[in-house]
Amino acid sequence: MSNFVTAIPSGITAFTATNLDDLVMLTLFFSQVSATFRRRHIVFGQYLGFTALVIASLPGFFGGMVLPRHWIGLLGLVPIAIGLSRWLNPSNDESEENQEDKSESEQLPFASFLSPQTYSVAAITIANGSDNLGIYVPLFASHNLGGLLVILGVFFSLIGIWCYASYMLTRQKAIAELLTRYGNYLVPFVLVGLGVFIILDSQALSPLALAACCLCLIGLVKKPRLSPEVENN
Repeated sequence: MSNFVTAIPSGITAFTATNLDDLVMLTLFFSQVSATFRRRHIVFGQYLGFTALVIASLPGFFGGMVLPRHWIGLLGLVPIAIGLSRWLNPSNDESEENQEDKSESEQLPFASFLSPQTYSVAAITIANGSDNLGIYVPLFASHNLGGLLVILGVFFSLIGIWCYASYMLTRQKAIAELLTRYGNYLVPFVLVGLGVFIILDSQALSPLALAACCLCLIGLVKKPRLSPEVENN
């Protein structure tokens, strides 16, 4: 019974300690909402990524082994690739955006769960989750099945609160104006910085190997710029 009672404060403490950085990232995401990047992409992506982290942490409950921390750290390449892509391929074609908006509005809401935007948010959530695994594995192992279910209920409830709090932050006039003006320039640097920190903190790659990977990613994500004649056609 005591294990069940302590599950709620344990879940709240563990979630808060491991997801404060996600609050900042979610705020940046909500400030970038557009015709092709909707609020539902962010919410679905956050839930999807967090679910993957929970599943990866469950071996702690069953007494098994998890992936080595440096393997998880390699996921830091994901936010780096996304950040470099946004930085090197700025999107300013409003007519194309409006066309995509129209086609997307005709889709069922469930289709957003399968969209690349959702997977991008999920991938960043997973990549930023090495500290989550380090805390969730022993936390799950220290509770019985009832306590585990309570903790998971607390976790998934708090994700909704996190998303709502981040969205409300972007509705504050001062914060909204700041993010609207500088958000497009800030997000790529935040993503790249996040990925670099994840990789170096987990010792997944040496600084030299990381620099080489970044150069390779630049070549992969850089889209060729079309000539004006081709764009008009």
